[in-house]
Amino acid sequence: MIRSTDEIRAGLSLAAAQVQALLDPLDNRILLCHALDVSRVSLITQSERTLSAEEAARYGALVQRRLRGEPVAYIVGQREFFGLPFEVSSAVLIPRPDTELLVELALERLPPQGRVLDMGTGSGAIAVAIAHSRKDAAVTALDVSAEALEVAGRNAAHNHCHINFLRSDWFAALAHQPRYDLIVSNPPYIASGDRHLGEGDLRFEPSGALTDFADGLTALRTIIAGAAQHLHDGCWLLLEHGYDQAEAVRACLTQHGYLEVQSWQDLAGIARVSGGRLAMPALSA
Repeated sequence: MIRSTDEIRAGLSLAAAQVQALLDPLDNRILLCHALDVSRVSLITQSERTLSAEEAARYGALVQRRLRGEPVAYIVGQREFFGLPFEVSSAVLIPRPDTELLVELALERLPPQGRVLDMGTGSGAIAVAIAHSRKDAAVTALDVSAEALEVAGRNAAHNHCHINFLRSDWFAALAHQPRYDLIVSNPPYIASGDRHLGEGDLRFEPSGALTDFADGLTALRTIIAGAAQHLHDGCWLLLEHGYDQAEAVRACLTQHGYLEVQSWQDLAGIARVSGGRLAMPALSA
């Protein structure tokens, strides 16, 4: 831990020992690297360095924000996802490791030179991860939020990915778009009144990207009901959802005629993604 005799005078309200006790060690390291504009390796090699008053003040301000509950990703403006760096702000959800399962399943099911649609792209994490992994794919991503699309556009450019971004309330802007070989989405799925909305990082994230302000299944139903008009026959629809929604999502997919309906578990063993394949038209006799 880099120490400074000027910490208190520079504005830290907590002693270094208290900071370390209250902050997660990883959070503390990320904030310190950000305050000093150094890499993790540089932080280790400079472990005996003494902070200047200005550096201590900058670090202290970051610590105070974290102690008030602000997510580390918003404080430093970045989060890694699928091995790639992503800009994040309060306009978008923070990408989470659980969602990497959706990307992995999408990559397995996307045909060569396939067209894929990411609905409710937010930071662009899913779309960019797919486009970066599959240079042959034609990726389209949509969101209703202009601010989110600006963030997603910068993430695509930073990661050298070409993505067609559309501002759209779900399927509204897709009337004249060709059909897709795969549709993926991580839509708002937390039910209104869920206690988790008032806890942890979720308190700071955009509520409209977290909840449908209803039972948590509204957006999922909308996507399942409308996707068939935009998918090629025999192609997949994959949806991330809440820990207790897999059965309901599978039932909705089955109701709308999808085949091979199933759910996949994340690393914690929770059914996190469900999907199905659009039925092929019956052959006439």
